[in-house]
Amino acid sequence: MTKLAQRNYYGKALAALAQKDQNVVVLDADLADSTKTSEFKKVAPERFIEVGIAEQNMIGVASGLAASGKTVFASTFAVFASGRCWEQIRLAVAYPKLNVKVVATHCGISVGEDGASHQALEDMAIMRALPNMTVISPADAYEAYAATMAIAEFNGPVYMRMGRSESPVITQEGAEFTIGKASVLKEGGDVTLIGTGTMVSLCLEAAEALLEEGIDAEVVNMSTIKPLDRDAIRTSLDKTGCAVTAEEHSIIGGLGSAVAEFLAQDVPVPLEMIGTKDTFGESGTPDQLFKKYGLTSQDIAEAAKRSLARKRR
Repeated sequence: MTKLAQRNYYGKALAALAQKDQNVVVLDADLADSTKTSEFKKVAPERFIEVGIAEQNMIGVASGLAASGKTVFASTFAVFASGRCWEQIRLAVAYPKLNVKVVATHCGISVGEDGASHQALEDMAIMRALPNMTVISPADAYEAYAATMAIAEFNGPVYMRMGRSESPVITQEGAEFTIGKASVLKEGGDVTLIGTGTMVSLCLEAAEALLEEGIDAEVVNMSTIKPLDRDAIRTSLDKTGCAVTAEEHSIIGGLGSAVAEFLAQDVPVPLEMIGTKDTFGESGTPDQLFKKYGLTSQDIAEAAKRSLARKRR
């Protein structure tokens, strides 16, 4: 299976936007080579602003530019984007509903050897709690490209997270991205696997393994965490009656919480959650960490069996 890095395709999308839209401005906090905003700088250096290691100031500058009518992309690592400048995002971006796209790379436990200090496992929860904030987690590199183009057209605050490492390509290159809409990647009638980000490919792997055991799982790519595509969840659960969520993020406040809140209000069915369990990460290879923290395709498959068993009680 082809593997590509989401952040590389974010850079490609920014380069395309540099030529397409003269209103787009890009800011970075001394990580342009890592976040790939450097690709925009190559095309439109006059609209690229390097603020240095000053993330809070970056958001202030982004807010001012957006207030003057610019479409602003501001990038850094997810731990800094969601943590260090949260107050600035809250008051200078979300509250006034300004057109700032906070696009963060190096999210989740797959950051690997950089360790707990750089593994953002709570960023979606932090951003999802902000009024007016749209939260997106693309499934692969092609979807990261399409989502970047889509949020450039969207008027309002957006937080988008991407991983560091290469991940399997599971969507079609050139496919359109619609904010707030999930997609069914595999039809099934026994259990619904709802994944986001890099975990979507593992949901597909789990579905293949489950099929060998006679369990037909449906796989839903929930690339927009907020607003949540409730109709897609409801439609799938009308068929299956039980679900598993999978995210490279804490189960507290992220995709699992968002789905659980909806199910409690509307579709009370068994739900199992795959994600980190109220813990920080640690240094290790992505494969080692996914195994230790229960984020493998096997973990998803076992959770599907538990959810299915609860449905049959």
